Formats: sequence, structure tokens, C-alpha cells
Amino acid sequence: MASGSAGAAFRSALAQESPLQVVGTINAHHALLAQRAGFRAIYLSGGGVAAGSLGLPDLGISNLDDVLTDVRRITDVCNTPLLVDADTGFGASAFNIARTVKSLTKFGAAGMHIEDQVGAKRCGHRPNKDVVSTQEMVDRIRAAVDARPDDQFVIMARTDALAVEGLSATLDRAQAYAEAGADMIFAEAVTELSMYTDFARRTQRPVLANMTEFGLTPLQTVDALRDAGVSLVLYPLSAFRAMNRAAEQVFTAIRRDGTQEGVVELMQTRAELYDRIGYHEFERRLDELYARSRGQ
Repeated sequence: MASGSAGAAFRSALAQESPLQVVGTINAHHALLAQRAGFRAIYLSGGGVAAGSLGLPDLGISNLDDVLTDVRRITDVCNTPLLVDADTGFGASAFNIARTVKSLTKFGAAGMHIEDQVGAKRCGHRPNKDVVSTQEMVDRIRAAVDARPDDQFVIMARTDALAVEGLSATLDRAQAYAEAGADMIFAEAVTELSMYTDFARRTQRPVLANMTEFGLTPLQTVDALRDAGVSLVLYPLSAFRAMNRAAEQVFTAIRRDGTQEGVVELMQTRAELYDRIGYHEFERRLDELYARSRGQ
């Protein structure tokens, strides 16, 4: 595929920013806000799709079509390269994984991460996770790599084995995943900063640090993560969590007070909304169309 693909844009962003900050965007409007803020890459969380779009927990309930709906909505309006959480590949066979890769590419995603949990997966920061064998995950990665129609589309391997098997065995897994063709490594639920250095040295691949709030991983600065050898820093649901807190405050206030007057300060204004989504440009084009159709 041409050098102008979404995957190529993601790789270019990684080359330009070290470490690359990748911020979670729960919907198309948030994607535009992240782009406006200057982020070079954005992210769609599987947990975010489950909770935000479906109102369900992140327990492998959502499916490929659920994710593709949100991917398309984002990529239709925002050209910032989008990394997508593909869970375990949305199916047990190589054909399922191939379909996931091809569909995500077609819908404009720049890349995806696929993980080594079992099909009945859990949130990466919850107890009682279970992982498949190293060989089964290697097969998943190979299926994904072989299926991609654009060789710039990023295949990132996520491992949840650290909490299950310990650091040494997880480093072995990560090396095997890199050798199977994974472009980048995502070690989930890392508990010590030095572990990122271990993953980077062992795999010789760009390593992602997941700075999700309220989880097992201590939050770190970009500078500290850079010094530890991290190449990408992910903030998967930060804005989503803030949005949810604000929404609860607004709903509670309106119900309690019978007016929203006390929480207006929490809100994006109408003028700000119109500016962020380009409302006036759409309106101007509509007026021009009507003027031509009326012969004015």
C-alpha cells in the first residue's frame, strides 16, 4: 500500500516523538479534541467500546462489529492515526484474526494490538487472568501479520502473562512474539519501571507503557518512561473517566436542584462545540448549495 496509509502515518509519528503519546478517544468528537490538542496518535480501547458504547464490562462480550462501528466513526472525521484494541482477535481461528486485520485496515485503523489472554478474557488489571500457551499466541501473531493488506499496518503484541507467570517467563514470551513478526510489544500491568527496560532490551522492539489510572501500574512521567526505554505511552481512558465523572455531576445536580445552573461551568459551550466540529463551515457550504439551487 502507498506510503500515505494510516499505518505509515503511525510509524512516522513514532519516529518523530519519543516516546509517542497515544491518547484514548472514546468517540469521534474526542478524536477531534485530541487532534486539536496536538496528539500525533490516538487509541480506541476495547474496554471503552464495551463500557462507553454498550454499557457492558470488558469481559470479551463486545465483538468485531461493535469495534468497527466506533473505528469508522472516528476515522471518517479524523486523520490522526488510530491504534485499536483487538482483544484476542475476535475469534479462535486464523481466519477470524485475518478478518479482524483486514476489516480494521479497510475501516482506516493504523494498527491493532492483540493479546495472549484466553477467549474469556478479563480486564488486564483484574485478578484471575489466564493466558494461552506461547505457541498459540505466536500463531495469532503470524495469522495477523500474514493477513495484513498493508505491510505498514501495525501489529502490536500485548502480553498479560506478567501477573500469571512472572517476569522471566513473560520476557521469553515477548521475545517469541517479536520473532513471530510483532512490530511492537505491549506488556500489560507492569509494576516496576525497570521492567520496561527489560522488555525493550530483550525484544528489540518499540515497547508500549500503559498509563491507565486506578490499575496495577504506577503512573509515570514521559521523561521517566523515556529513560526506561519506552517508545509509546498509552492513556487509554483518561478523558472517558473525566467525562463520566462530569456527566454524573450534571445529572445529579439537575435532578437535585431542578436546574443545571450550578453546573454550567463544567460544560463545553455551544460556541466551543461548533468550533471543534467545524459547524460553521458545514453551514456555509449548505448555504452556498441552497443559493445555487435557487439561482441566486
